[in-house]
Amino acid sequence: MLGRHYPSQTCSAAGALELVGERWSLLILRDALFRRHTRFSEFERSLGIAPNILTKRLENFVADDLMVVGATQGGMREYHLTEKGRGLKSVIIALNHWGDRWLKQGPVDYVHEGCGGVIKQTIACDSCGNDVALDQVSVRRVIA
Repeated sequence: MLGRHYPSQTCSAAGALELVGERWSLLILRDALFRRHTRFSEFERSLGIAPNILTKRLENFVADDLMVVGATQGGMREYHLTEKGRGLKSVIIALNHWGDRWLKQGPVDYVHEGCGGVIKQTIACDSCGNDVALDQVSVRRVIA
C-alpha cells in the first residue's frame, strides 16, 4: 500500500494530496459535493466501494476536518462536508474538465443553479484582473 505522506515536499499540492490523494477519495468527495450523499450506504451503493475502504476514507476525512459526523433522527450516521471539504468543489470541476478534454469520459456539465448556465472555470490575475492562459502561468516561492 502506498503511503499518504510526502514529508520531503513543501508545496500545498503535496499537502492536499495527503488529504485527498488516496484511491476513491475524490470520488467520495464528488458524490458528497454534487450528489449530496451523506450516508455510508449511499456512498457504498453509488461507488461499489468495499466497506472497509469506505470506512477508512470517511474516518480520514473526519480526522482531517473535511467532513463532520452527525446523526439522523433514526440514529443513522451522516457525513457532512465542512467548509474545507466544500472548498474542493472547484478541484473536482477542474478535474472533470480535464478528463472531458483529454480522456473523453464525460462530458458532464456543471451548471449555475441560479440561471442554469454552464459553469466555465478560468484563471485570472489578482493584480490586473485579466484571464490568463495556462502557458503564461509560472510559480514563485513565497518567502514568509
